[in-house]
Amino acid sequence: MNSELLKQALAKVLNPHVLVNLVSRRVRQLNAGYGGLSRPLLADTASLGVADIALLEIIEDKMGFDLPEIVPLTRPTGRDRRKPQGWGKRYDVTHNGET
Repeated sequence: MNSELLKQALAKVLNPHVLVNLVSRRVRQLNAGYGGLSRPLLADTASLGVADIALLEIIEDKMGFDLPEIVPLTRPTGRDRRKPQGWGKRYDVTHNGET
């Protein structure tokens, strides 16, 4: 894998974890060897490995991705806070089945 291509692709994606997932999924598709997704989206790929092809496809915007919208979570506070169902119950059970 070419480190220069990696730096350029990371500048496009901005998140290294997302980049790893994109490249690994595309490498699997290219290695599958059947169907339309297994063909490179680039014209000249004779001297490149499949990881470099995937990185070049990202750099040249041949392959895109969508990040989900981040929704901030709110934690209930004060009197409105409720325990999940079943947390407050206690059962007295012995090992013999007698209570």
